[in-house]
Amino acid sequence: IHGLWPDKEGTLLQYCKPKPTFQWIKDQMLDDLDKNWIQLKYTQSYGRDKQPLWKYEYLKHGSCCQKVINQNTYFSLALRLKDRFDLLRTLQIHRIVPGSSYTFKEIFDAIKTVTQTDPDVKCKKEAPELYEIGICLN
Repeated sequence: IHGLWPDKEGTLLQYCKPKPTFQWIKDQMLDDLDKNWIQLKYTQSYGRDKQPLWKYEYLKHGSCCQKVINQNTYFSLALRLKDRFDLLRTLQIHRIVPGSSYTFKEIFDAIKTVTQTDPDVKCKKEAPELYEIGICLN
């Protein structure tokens, strides 16, 4: 998971007011996020203790849906969506695996089988590799 980003009619929302207070994540939610929304820039112990990525993502993006859902629901929703659209498994089913080359269309079509909508597939310009897959939901 990179993030869960609310938008309004195609406009990405960020740092919405009022600025929410980040509540430290504990218990099962902490374990679930640690396993599924990995804080790659930090050691596991630092990430679990200080929670820098999750705090950043919630204050930047979760703040824009705080009137509809609370912090716990924001993270729970991200985890449920990850499981619902298991993109790594989907790519494996379509025989798309790391270390080989595929066309944009092959990746696009594989992801679309589970999203039922056009995914936002991004590749790195510097190197021919898959960088990000975005899914728009409403």
